[in-house]
Parts: sequence; structure tokens; C-alpha cells
Amino acid sequence: MVDTLTSERNEPPGGGPTEAELARARKEHIGRYVAMILLPFLMVGMMITGYLYAMHAPEPDDMPIAVAGSAQQAYDVARALENADPDAVDVRVVETDEQARDLVLAREVAGAVSLSDSGAATVYTAGAAGASQSSMVTGLLAPHLLGQGIDATFDDLAPLPDHDMAGLGVMFMAQALMLAGYMPLSIMLSNSPELLRFRRVVPLLAGWSVLIGTLVWLVAGPVLGAVQGSAVTVLGISWLSIFAVGSVQLFLTRIFGPMAVLVGMLFVMVLGVPASNLGMSIHALPSIYVQLHGFLPTAAAGESLRSVLYFGGEGLGGHLLVLVVGTLLALAATLGVDALKRRRNPEAGDPEVTLPSLTSGPRPRSNRVRYLTLAFFPFAMVVLMLSIMLGAMYQPTPRDMPVAVVASTTEQAEQTVAGLEQNMSGLFDLQVADSLDAAREEVRDRAIVAAFVLPTAQSPTATLVTSEAAGMSQQQVVQQTFEQVAGGMQVPLTVENLAPLPESDSMGTVTLYVAMGWIMAGFMVVVVAGSAQPAAVVLRRFLPIAAGWAVFMSAVLWVIADPITGAVDGHFLPLFGTGIVAIFATSLFTLVLSRLFGLLAVIPAVGVLMFLGVPASNGAMSMYMTPEVFRFLHGVLPMPAAVESVRSILYFGGDAVGSHLVTFVIWGAVSLLCVIVLDRIRAGRRADADREPV
Repeated sequence: MVDTLTSERNEPPGGGPTEAELARARKEHIGRYVAMILLPFLMVGMMITGYLYAMHAPEPDDMPIAVAGSAQQAYDVARALENADPDAVDVRVVETDEQARDLVLAREVAGAVSLSDSGAATVYTAGAAGASQSSMVTGLLAPHLLGQGIDATFDDLAPLPDHDMAGLGVMFMAQALMLAGYMPLSIMLSNSPELLRFRRVVPLLAGWSVLIGTLVWLVAGPVLGAVQGSAVTVLGISWLSIFAVGSVQLFLTRIFGPMAVLVGMLFVMVLGVPASNLGMSIHALPSIYVQLHGFLPTAAAGESLRSVLYFGGEGLGGHLLVLVVGTLLALAATLGVDALKRRRNPEAGDPEVTLPSLTSGPRPRSNRVRYLTLAFFPFAMVVLMLSIMLGAMYQPTPRDMPVAVVASTTEQAEQTVAGLEQNMSGLFDLQVADSLDAAREEVRDRAIVAAFVLPTAQSPTATLVTSEAAGMSQQQVVQQTFEQVAGGMQVPLTVENLAPLPESDSMGTVTLYVAMGWIMAGFMVVVVAGSAQPAAVVLRRFLPIAAGWAVFMSAVLWVIADPITGAVDGHFLPLFGTGIVAIFATSLFTLVLSRLFGLLAVIPAVGVLMFLGVPASNGAMSMYMTPEVFRFLHGVLPMPAAVESVRSILYFGGDAVGSHLVTFVIWGAVSLLCVIVLDRIRAGRRADADREPV
């Protein structure tokens, strides 16, 4: 089809195409197939490699800690910390308690120990500087102080507010701003390159920054309530962040053309998200991310928002300077490139349109319609990401989390359940287990999150049976809760962890990232094929291509997870086989959407597979800590099926893979049937149109 159209377009008057023109058409045809495979391979491979390398096993790495107190006492504690693990901490000694507190609030150190003359210590942290960092500092310092016989109290100098108890408001706002900055430019280059002329694109980018920046604040602030602070300052940071990223992306499009989307993704997402210090402390990642944190825009935008919302503007100037300097350099470089191109070719026009329409129909005749469609694409992506993902996860509290109670008698267990429900109504779904063995089996099967075993005359200690590999967030919640319950009962509590996480997956995030790789591989190949090589999405061609792609990418993702990053140890065959099914089924689902919406299929595909899928996956956060609708979605969406399949394979002997494979098969079969029906309807319409008299 492509060869025929190319030949017709290039046919000279009075004769057919020349050999050179035919050769060029063949090369273009092959090049489009290569691009169809290469682009999604690079996007998915880059994203998953970056995330697994950075975040699969975070541990303290030169984490800055301050120690305050009398000279000899402070130096003794500092020396003990460094000797215990020299690579874990970077200790500095200060003279006063006030200096230690100021360093924590300025985020120059992750935590501080202030020693009193009486021999006690106060550990200072700042939860608003990163919840994971604060807990890591506490876990790092508490054992050392206890080992030296020092009584310690813990003081969070800047706790996270109740309306954003996990600190996700700033993180999702920053990611939305980055998405709004880099996404429109590459689409504009392919669909409406005339808009990228410098004198047109700069005011357009400024208006876009104001529009989307205001929208991001509106959703995160007044609508969801996750962000509460100075509206004027937050809006200013949002506008500047989008304009800065857009300016840099404009320069990248001048240099790399359509491939600029890969370069932008590399700096904004692949490197930018780990280096942002928003989801995970940069002092728990490889040391390169500390340097990247100083100049990447995701970090600058996120830290600016964090500074204003939680630290009274402390440190704001430096982060804004990064954005301003980046903007000015990018715009100046763009002007320089434009001048150089004009000097070389004064008659050069706009780049060729390579993506005539963003929909499944022809290119709109009206520029207004085309420009509105162009703006709708990133607009919808930002709104969906922020409203769904932030709305689902910014207030992670237990909601009917299933926990069993085990006692010597059923009556005792029922009485305990009744007493606990009075104080924890709605938080936990408390059940009475028949026996300890039955409770353990339910924990292994992930039917319940934990089992609380009451003390007996023979064992005066309470026991909490949990499974860390089933979900770290839910394991932490039940452990913290039932430590308080046991304390109220005045009995000690021991924790029995039936499935601990390995050191290579210390946060339990590997399952999510591997599953994310499968899902991204499935939908990206269809999205890219629809624009790079439309002939490939004809069903009879697409099925073998999608099958081969699924085999290839499933193997690639295992190589990334095991030999390259070390996040996974073995399990090749089950991960490889399950990945093939997941990728193939996801590609078929996306093909249905592509038939209906063209490139705009990205919006519902990413909305269903990622924006709804991640909160429902039980991977990033326990499904019992998100709104109830996500518990239903956990049983039907592909992303949860992928996450639970990986978890089952890695940590539970593959016990639940079969049921999740059924989920993929259903999605794939129904999607294939929909594609067949849609193709027949379209074929019938074309046949009717051909029979109509001209």
C-alpha cells in the first residue's frame, strides 16, 4: 500500500517512476518498519533499565548526617557511625542543637543527632523532605545509638501534613509539569511543524504553560486538596517549569528531530524521576543521581514546590535559577541553530508533515480543528495522570484490610475482634481464623494481609504473621498498627515474615517495574506503528509482528532485570512465557483503540493500562490503601495481572500465575474479536462507497 501511494505521488508526467525513485520508496518502506521496532524498544528499554538500576535496592550511600554536642561526645558518636558502615553515611559535626536543626530544615543533611549533657540524644528528621528518607535515617541511626547505650527520642521538624501524608502531591505535580513541557513539541513537529517557528512557538509555549500550570494547580489543590499553600507562588513555579522544559525540548527538536522525544524522556523521566528526590532519597541511590539532582528540571521543579509548601521558601532561589538558566540557554541555542540553518539554506521551509492526523480519520481541513486536537492530546494526558493517580494514592490509609485473629479459643478470638473493631472500624476487615496453620496458609495465598496471634499461657508473646513479598506498604501498616495493639495489651510482639524480600528487591518495587515493562512494550509498538508504518497494523500483518515483538521484548526485559541490573535472580522461563502473553494481549487491546481513535488511542490506552492500572496493581501501593474501586479493578485490569504474575513467580512459586494468564487471554481474545468486527464494518463501508455512482 505504501509502495503504491509513493509511486503515484512520485510518478512524473507521461511515465512511471524512475529506478532511483522506486529504490528510495523501498528504503523508506523498510526504514518505517525499522523505526516501528526501534523507537518502542528504546523507549521501553531505557525506562525500565533506568528505573530498575536506580531503585530496585535502595540503601544509604553517603547520606549526610549531622551530629551536635560537646566536642568529644559528638566526635565519638560520629566516628562510631562512620566505622559501622563508611559508605553509608557522610557525617559532619556541628557545635549546637540549633545548627543541627537548621541543617535539617535547609535539607543540607538528611538527619541529625543532637546529644545532650545528660547522655540522651534527639534525632531530627524532616518528613516533608522525603518520607522514605526520614524512615531510612531513623532506621540507620536508632540501632547505633541503642548499641552505644544512648536513649534517643525522635523529632520530625517538618512533618508531612494530613492532606498529603505520603508526600505524593509534590511528586505527581512535578511529573505532570514535566509531561506538559516535553510532550507537545514532538507531536507538533510531526503534525503541525509550522507552529515551531521561533516567533510563533515562544508565545504559544508561554500561553500553554499558563494554561496547564493553572490546571495542574487546580486539580492538585482546590479539587483534590493534596496541595495547600501560596497559590500565587505555586502557580509561578508551575508556569516556569513547563516553559523551561518546553524551551529545552524545542532546542532538542531542532537537533534531533522526531527522536527528540527519546532525549526528552531520558532527561525528564528516566534520569529525572530518580534524581528528583521526590519518591526516593537521592542519598539511597547510586551516587550519580546526587549530581543529576543539581541541574535536571524534574528535581528543580519538585524541590521548588516542596520548598514553598513545606519549608517556607528555604532554598527556593537555587532551584528557580536552574529553571531560568536552562530556559535562557535553550532559547539562545535554538536561535543560534535557526540562524545557522538559514545561512546554510535560506530557502528551507518547515519540516515535512509525517503525522497528518492524530485521529483515525483524514487530516482536518481546518487548522483550528487540527490545533485543538493537537492541544487536546497532552491536555488529556496531564489531566488523567494527575486526577487518577494522585487522587488514588495521595492519602494512603487502610480500608478494610483483611487481617485474621488467632486465639486459643474461638470465643477469645471473637471477643478480641469485637474490641478491635470498636477502635479500628473501617480500617481492617478482622476475621477469626480456625487455627494458626490455617492463618499462615491464608497469608501465603495473599487472601489476608496478616494474622494476629494472641498470647497463650505457653507463649506469653503475641505474634504477627505477615508476608513482606506480598506488599511492603501493607506489611508496614499492619506491623505498626499491631505493635500499638500489643503495647496496649502490655505484651511483647514478634513478627513472623513468611516471605521476606531479597536484598535485590528491598522495597518490593521490582514486580511493578517488570510488569510495567510488559505493559509498555504492548501498547508502545501499536502507537508507534500507527504513525511510523500504518501498513503494519493491518491485522494479517500485525499478528505475526506482534507475536515476534512479544517474544523479543519479553526476553529483553528479563535481560534488563537479571544480568544487567541484578534486580531478578533467574526465573527465566516463567517470566519469559508470561511476558509474551502479557505483551501480546496488551498490543491487541491497544490495536482496538487505534482503530477507533488513531494516535489519540494513547489517551485511553495509557489511562486504562497505566493511570488506572498502577493504583490497582497492588505494586506501588497496597490495593487496600486506595479507594475501593481499585480493589475491583485489581481483578480485571492487565497491569494488576502482570504485577501479581511477577510476584507469584519470584516469591511464591508461581502459585497464582494461571488465573492471571486467564485475564490476559480474555483481554486478548475480546480485543482480537473487536478488531475483526471493526475491520469488517470499515470494509463494508468502503465497498458501499465504491459502488456509489460518481
